[in-house]
Amino acid sequence: MTIERPVNLVVLLGSLRSGSFHRALAKALPELAPAGVTITLLGSVGDIPHYNADVQAEAFPGAVNDMAGAIAAADGVVVVTPEYNYSVPGVLKNALDWLSRLPSTPFAGKPVSIMSGSPGPIAGARAQYHLRQIMVFLDAIVFTKPEVMVGAINTKVDVNAGTVTDESTRKFIGDHLQAFVQFVDRLSPRS
Repeated sequence: MTIERPVNLVVLLGSLRSGSFHRALAKALPELAPAGVTITLLGSVGDIPHYNADVQAEAFPGAVNDMAGAIAAADGVVVVTPEYNYSVPGVLKNALDWLSRLPSTPFAGKPVSIMSGSPGPIAGARAQYHLRQIMVFLDAIVFTKPEVMVGAINTKVDVNAGTVTDESTRKFIGDHLQAFVQFVDRLSPRS
């Protein structure tokens, strides 16, 4: 695939743990992306306080504004998340709740890719389906195929190096990113 002009993607990570398998996956994305695609990790969802309408009435937290600005400026968003209790982690949901309260949500009309994984075989599928429901409210346009759900993720990433070590997983994610960039182009053709 030839990219006519640079594509800027940002990654929203739903994990806080420094040794997270999902953090390793997120860090590996730039090297797996097609040429001409820049992928940048957004600020931590852990920097965003618990949603509170009283805080919102005073002012949106800086971390929320920074994240919203980066999302709005990006061509697309990749959400990389674990599954907690059959759903999305609370810290990710909290960040999305804050972002949804902005006068113009940065996700409106924005192409979104979702990636998940787990040491087990279901690989975060239930979290992905809940996240897709949340994205409907945010008016995002979620990329549907191919889905990235990495089973046995603990055997396929190196958390210290921030790399995907399994060759078939690397290829699959690279193919996914290529298809996602084509999706982004279809939604907002660039000249």
